[in-house]
Amino acid sequence: MDRRQFLSSIGKGIGATLVTAGVLAAKPARAQVKWAVNGRPLKIAYATEKTSICPYCGVGCGLLVAVQDGKIINIEGDPDHPINEGSLCSKGSSVFQVAQNERRADKVLYRAPKASEWKEVSWDFAIDKIARNFIKARNETFVKTEGGVTVNRTDGVCNFGGASLDNEECYILSKMARAMGLVRVEHQARI
Repeated sequence: MDRRQFLSSIGKGIGATLVTAGVLAAKPARAQVKWAVNGRPLKIAYATEKTSICPYCGVGCGLLVAVQDGKIINIEGDPDHPINEGSLCSKGSSVFQVAQNERRADKVLYRAPKASEWKEVSWDFAIDKIARNFIKARNETFVKTEGGVTVNRTDGVCNFGGASLDNEECYILSKMARAMGLVRVEHQARI
């Protein structure tokens, strides 16, 4: 056996070993669905399943969202997701109630100062009211200098971010808050 034959046989042996190891190591997916229990079909039997990510914290747990006729009918943990492997915390388990809840507010409601009743208003009214209140509070509490040092800040307004915001939204929100002079910038995940 010369050198070329020797190296060729070693390469073939390594290749055969890798192919055999890959075939033997392949495992079937753990997510298996039973379409019927006690002879009755499950409500997700004819639904389309899509994967998603839990909106609550920065962990990024995987969700299986079952959709039928354009409506979410079930949400559960994704057993094939590498982070949560199908398990969800109490907040993640309640995601379905966020998506499908008859008590969820779907209109803008406003209660005027000293009024006892809420009234339905337009988004234009609500956004304008929020902007006016923000500017008023900022102007009333704005501090330009303190002890001879320029500070340009307001202590009358704070910013509170939520865990459902992604990195880009948090970045833009914090930049906007700092540009407006806010020093109290907080986030749900830190509390």
